[in-house]
Amino acid sequence: MSRAPELRPLDEGGFVKEIPSKAGQFSEWYTAVVLKAELADYSPVRGCIVVRPYGYTIWELMQQGLDRRFKATGHTNAYFPLFIPQSFLAREAEHVQGFAPEVAWVTRGGGEELSEPLAVRPTSETMIGHMYARWIRSYRDLPVLINQWGNVVRWEKATRPFLRTMEFLWQEGHTAHRTAEDAEAEARQMLEVYRDFVETDLAIPVLSGRKPESEKFPGAVRSYTIEALMPDAQALQSGTSHNLGQNFARAFDIKFLDSDNIEKHVWTTSWGLSWRVLGGIIMVHGDDRGLALPPKVAPFQVVIVPILTGAEREQVLAAARSLAARLGTTVRVRVDERTEVTPGWKFNDWELRGVPLRIEVGPRDLAQRQVILVPRVGGGRRPVPVDGVEHEVTAALEGVHGELFRQAKAYLDGHIVSAATPDDLVAAIAARRGFVRVLWCGAEACEQSLRRASGASPRLITDDPADGRCIACGSPAREVAYYARAY
Repeated sequence: MSRAPELRPLDEGGFVKEIPSKAGQFSEWYTAVVLKAELADYSPVRGCIVVRPYGYTIWELMQQGLDRRFKATGHTNAYFPLFIPQSFLAREAEHVQGFAPEVAWVTRGGGEELSEPLAVRPTSETMIGHMYARWIRSYRDLPVLINQWGNVVRWEKATRPFLRTMEFLWQEGHTAHRTAEDAEAEARQMLEVYRDFVETDLAIPVLSGRKPESEKFPGAVRSYTIEALMPDAQALQSGTSHNLGQNFARAFDIKFLDSDNIEKHVWTTSWGLSWRVLGGIIMVHGDDRGLALPPKVAPFQVVIVPILTGAEREQVLAAARSLAARLGTTVRVRVDERTEVTPGWKFNDWELRGVPLRIEVGPRDLAQRQVILVPRVGGGRRPVPVDGVEHEVTAALEGVHGELFRQAKAYLDGHIVSAATPDDLVAAIAARRGFVRVLWCGAEACEQSLRRASGASPRLITDDPADGRCIACGSPAREVAYYARAY
């Protein structure tokens, strides 16, 4: 369990201020919430952020939720170098072409010109491919199921905290398999792991499917994605899984001796999820009061605010501490003992920080052997008996998660529309209707014409039956694609 961060003392007048309207000034609202809830701050390096303790604790809890799932599916963690020789990137042509505009290079070290420039990793397929070629010799060595937690650098021009930064934190899984079927099964399995994590832990509903050729990972045979929909009707790619076939195995000569005594190339996959999804949590669940965090990734799931007034001040504080000790065996709880601010100020502060459940206890509550529960979403204030409060808290946290998911799912379902013609697609995108479902023949020319007309991209292709004709050319449809503008 992550250790909850310490929060700095706050002055009565200066911190909890009105934030912009989410509906009216969405971009400004997002930035204000990131800064005022102390998730992150801007660094002196363009395009990079400093993640503050409260924000980093959310990321740690996300890591834990994912890491449990990775290990349950047989994966182990390792770490590979940040720097990648230029020659490595050049060995997989499609890969290097796809990442070339985003790569940061180191050309000098210790005051000397390097004999070979080093890329600051944009992703690790090439470095890991080199190492797998050294480690894999026999079919008995397979599968190799490794995940890496780390940072990568991509030289982005337009940046926004968490959503798109030059340096970001993520995990990247890299696996090697004996057969094409095993690699395909792995790529699909990890996509399902991502879907389960994002929906179960983060309360964000997603669409799941395959990327079109134009959107797939450089060097992949097939790419799969989960896509969430943000309140401004733009899609957020929230996790991707790639079947790399034998492309990297051939580039890095990753071979094994099979049981039939024939040497063969392995089949590889890679898959990744970044702190971009933390930005998704902010956007999907937040409101005009600030964050609204899913309980599973909230640094504090419960905050207890004692009403410290009158002669019973010490008794109230003792009761709050006793309650925290009882709850602390099952939830992340904090008692707000600050005396320099009022209870009402504390209420606003914890709502801004998105704490799922607030418990208020005062002298009257002590006399009646009760406390007041206040969920961040999904219900008003209500008294509950102190006896059995553990059950009430558990139920309230489950209710918060359920309400967050219900609201997000209602928004997603209400923002999926179909387009029968290119004009329908253009109109739907212009009106910010969200995901637009289209029938498509699969031809690149049709895709490009729809992109140009609408300003949107095909986010994913689903397994839905394609009964009908391509909206661009009228040929028999082969696939169902979902278009949207995207982050």
